[in-house]
Amino acid sequence: MLETVHEIAIYIHRFHNLDLFQQGWYQIKISAMREDPTLHSYGTPSRVIQYEAPDIVPDSIFPVWRIDDTEHSFSTQSFIVKYARQDVQLSVMVSFNFPIGKDERPLNSAVVLKFELMYAPLLENCQEIQAPCVMLPTAVHEFRIPPKALLGLHAYCPVHFDAFNSVLIDLSIHIVFLKSATSIREKVPSKSPKVDTLAQECYAEADQLLGHGWCSIAIETVKSLFVSREMLLEEMKNLSSTIGQPIDDFHDADLNLGRFEFVGSSLKTDLSTGDGGLYRSKMGVGHLAGMLQNILEKSDNTADFGNDAKLFSLSKEELLNVCFTLGSHLSFLWSTFLKFHRKNRFSILEHLHDTWALGRKAEWSIWMVHLKTQVPHRYLKSGADDSSHHNGPGNVGPRKSSDEPTQIAVARAELQRKSINQMKINGLYIQDMHIFRDPSRVPVVLVEQHAINFPNNSSQLSLDQNDATIIEEENLVPKFSMGNKSSHVLHAVVFVHGFQGHHLDLRLVRNQWLLLDPRAECLMSEVNEEKTTGDFREMGNRLATEVILFLRKKMDKLSRYGGCKGIKLSFVGHSIGNIIIRSALTQSIMEPFLKHLHTYMSISGPHLGYLYSSNSLFNSGMWLLKKLKGAQCIHQLTSTDDPDLQNTFFYKLSMKKTLEYFKNIILLSSPQIVAKLGISERCDVNFDTSSQAKNLNTYIGRAAHIEFLESDIFAKFIMWSFPEYFL
Repeated sequence: MLETVHEIAIYIHRFHNLDLFQQGWYQIKISAMREDPTLHSYGTPSRVIQYEAPDIVPDSIFPVWRIDDTEHSFSTQSFIVKYARQDVQLSVMVSFNFPIGKDERPLNSAVVLKFELMYAPLLENCQEIQAPCVMLPTAVHEFRIPPKALLGLHAYCPVHFDAFNSVLIDLSIHIVFLKSATSIREKVPSKSPKVDTLAQECYAEADQLLGHGWCSIAIETVKSLFVSREMLLEEMKNLSSTIGQPIDDFHDADLNLGRFEFVGSSLKTDLSTGDGGLYRSKMGVGHLAGMLQNILEKSDNTADFGNDAKLFSLSKEELLNVCFTLGSHLSFLWSTFLKFHRKNRFSILEHLHDTWALGRKAEWSIWMVHLKTQVPHRYLKSGADDSSHHNGPGNVGPRKSSDEPTQIAVARAELQRKSINQMKINGLYIQDMHIFRDPSRVPVVLVEQHAINFPNNSSQLSLDQNDATIIEEENLVPKFSMGNKSSHVLHAVVFVHGFQGHHLDLRLVRNQWLLLDPRAECLMSEVNEEKTTGDFREMGNRLATEVILFLRKKMDKLSRYGGCKGIKLSFVGHSIGNIIIRSALTQSIMEPFLKHLHTYMSISGPHLGYLYSSNSLFNSGMWLLKKLKGAQCIHQLTSTDDPDLQNTFFYKLSMKKTLEYFKNIILLSSPQIVAKLGISERCDVNFDTSSQAKNLNTYIGRAAHIEFLESDIFAKFIMWSFPEYFL
């Protein structure tokens, strides 16, 4: 009769190993449940489609998936992961159903999708393909589907798990609200189905079971089915137009409501009253879904169109006719969509990925505060040309330290956190629970754009001209890739650790970069490991040599596949690794590659050294390092390596061109630089430290300094908001 179902189809396309720490058998386990724990409602795996044969490599995959009726879960094939950046094509779809009884309304609570990474070690001397006996969960990633999205959603959804299990699972999720299969007549595309004796048998049952409330539930079901039909139909038209493939089954389909067409017309009239008219303007399916849901949902999460009079005027027979007709339409459309998806899965996945990438900046904007700072043109003059910019040789004039910029940044971040805490985030799109589980705990990024305010007669670009360039570049979308390297442009990214660091310190940032640009070649610098107490010049020379050898190796490899048509060279540094990078760029062997410098990301880089510091605890620590460790780099950082300030390492480094060669410069939590850099980005990343214990690390700032290495959310926000800097 009125039984309906929310169906969530999950297409698991590819498992890509970015940086798993252990070889072994892996498997993806999926379950779905309602968010409200008091409801104890789980989605039921209803059907599985292996839409393409999985990668079959001897002894690498056990091609059997599994449904657990007790746990209401689905598990993919088991497969072996042996090396980084390894792809496993799974190519399987599973649908989870949330059935709605005849006396229930459509779901008004969110659904949580749970993805578990299952692991078992490799068996020694195993010569045959055999699934491991016991697989245990090693990581979990959850997503929330808001109530608004349960009537219709088509989205790309990447699963990354955590810092210790860095993988990417390419998923696409499709949701529809349907009449249950037991209450839908056989689909006849050319004609609208008519209700026969089946409907007649429902009336007495309706009166007996539901009494007076039957009518309101039926009307809400009709309206929800109508919204689901419109969203699915619009998405199919949008996909067909975008990928340039017609949907042949539409030619013979009759999706009219027959003599009840006035019902749909009245609902569409309600939908056309806002934002210039939904059906009078051409807009994307996202706009359509948002408007449909805004009209459908009241504050108590019940359906409410402005014009229900015509629906209430229908008899029970007529209301069931409309319900069954809409149900038949949806069944036909859903079946047609799944067939169309299987035929065009790669094009559809690419389109959904591009749509997802475009939406990141908007979705994550609540954690990013954008500011503009105009640097006066007079500050471009070099200190070597103006004696007023420094004191006499060997003398350091008094300077009053001020924490005002830091205090302003902290105040802005706290204000933003309070605003986030008061928000009711319940949008239409899938919400990553790594971020949305506790939004007020997520790092707040203050993006400060530095722009040089040139005089009108200056030959350099003005602020407005640069802004126009940036706006144009922001239209760039990260290109979806299944791992194929079709381009012969070498984009090398060099990651340099800090003081007493490890070459893998920046692996989380590297992994985010690879998610954005899978074709990037990454060098995790090792030459200065356990050698960071020496002279910056020596460390820079070692890094330059390492980079040159890396580039030559990659270029030689490309020469076997058609040659290298271009080079982009980017650097990421943490702490004093940034000074090592700048020192490396001054080496003569790097000169041929300076014209290829692309993006520089500085994470907590002491670019001005530590000549002025108001933190007595920090200063005491620096003194101890100089006295006990005899660290030359600490003397250089504090400009005590020479009595004459103009002979110090930092002063001489500031006189050389290094950062000016980069096309893009991003400074994260670094002291403000006033130099010949044109436009750059400076980002203050404010981590939530309310749950951290107050100890020496928090007082001297080391906790936040290290947080950059242990959290990748800030990098995710910045990279996906400004993809043109990293591609």
